[in-house]
Amino acid sequence: MPKPGHIPDTDPRRGATAVPDSLMAAGAAGVAPDAPPATAQGRMVWLDVLRLMAGISMVGLHASSDFAGQPFPDYPPDERIVPVLFRSLVYIARTELFLVISLFLVTLALDRRPRPYRVMVGEQARRLLVPFAFWVLFYAFYRLIKADAFGYADAIRAQLADPWSWLGYVLLGDVQYHMHFLPTLFGLMLMVPLYRVAVRMPAVGLAILLCLFAKREIEIWLWSSLADAPYFDYLLRFVKILTYGGYGLVGASFYGIIRRGYTPDAARDWARLALFAGLLLYGLKLVYSARVVAAGDWQYGYAPAYWADFLMPAVLFGGVMALSWKSWPPILHRLAPYSFGIYLVHPAFMDLVEIRIAGLDLTPTAQVGAKFFGALACTSIAVAIIARVPPLAWTIGLGPLKFWPSPATIKPDRNRLSEPAPRQAE
Repeated sequence: MPKPGHIPDTDPRRGATAVPDSLMAAGAAGVAPDAPPATAQGRMVWLDVLRLMAGISMVGLHASSDFAGQPFPDYPPDERIVPVLFRSLVYIARTELFLVISLFLVTLALDRRPRPYRVMVGEQARRLLVPFAFWVLFYAFYRLIKADAFGYADAIRAQLADPWSWLGYVLLGDVQYHMHFLPTLFGLMLMVPLYRVAVRMPAVGLAILLCLFAKREIEIWLWSSLADAPYFDYLLRFVKILTYGGYGLVGASFYGIIRRGYTPDAARDWARLALFAGLLLYGLKLVYSARVVAAGDWQYGYAPAYWADFLMPAVLFGGVMALSWKSWPPILHRLAPYSFGIYLVHPAFMDLVEIRIAGLDLTPTAQVGAKFFGALACTSIAVAIIARVPPLAWTIGLGPLKFWPSPATIKPDRNRLSEPAPRQAE
């Protein structure tokens, strides 16, 4: 029985293993690379679990507030309890989990198929920024549907006529509340040589603590000193990308651990440690939730919640990775490729659900339930349809960019994630 996480075909004495070119750097998208065997069939199902959690959690996050993105301040505290607790659970994954997954995968891919930095950057630009451009154009105009319904269409039309707004759409992804992910991830890809240090020395992943400390302190100063500067948003994004490099170190350090292999007993110990750390962090999130319920607004000044929120994705990744030797339901592997599409498409249906329920007298709990289940169901159907339409599948990472062919020659099988036979080193 192989060690959990062991990758025999990366042993230099046996030669490298090719990685399919369709590896989407956004780990929730498309096809994962040749995977370390997490089950008897050699599939990385444990990573599929994380991909699904990350995709679904973002739907839950955006469903858990009122139409203005607030914790239902116009309702009594007892009616805020369920929505706020629901948010505390679904927000365990966060966008940052997608980042760890993505950077873990690209580190694995570069280890198995090394290529020059310039080539790697070009690949990631193709995989990330081309779909990003499509969704920027889509959401720039699609937003008008909700804006017309809620009476702020003139403000959106003014943005569409403003070149500086389009600059923000393209560079920051602020055309829609979730679109920042792709340009941020591309920025993180530029630091890949740094992450590879953590493959050799996994303890470097602990630098996430320093990165998050720097992020918080620098951002506090920026908000207090430069919030009115015209370049403020761009400076804030630069700091975010630089400090989020810590998630790249985390992803690479986890890959370094997997590359070395570990025993089932060690995996169980790590899983227990991750559970313990997760419970402590979630306890802080519960304190934060109680403060939100009482106050009716987001308690941004509660520093412990900052640490709980931003450390939880790393703890979650490590905990699920430690369970990689478990037998996971095969359906998770079949559903995981759609998770990135869910992330990208769900705001379109969230807007429609909000328009539909706006005139109804619903409690906060009913509003959250309608938005979450309604948007998730409609989004899942839409993503499944898009995935089966070849001219559009590339927009959610499930099809080739035929108008921009890749220089690689290996074609993946989207329906299987199995370990290929090793080839001899040249």
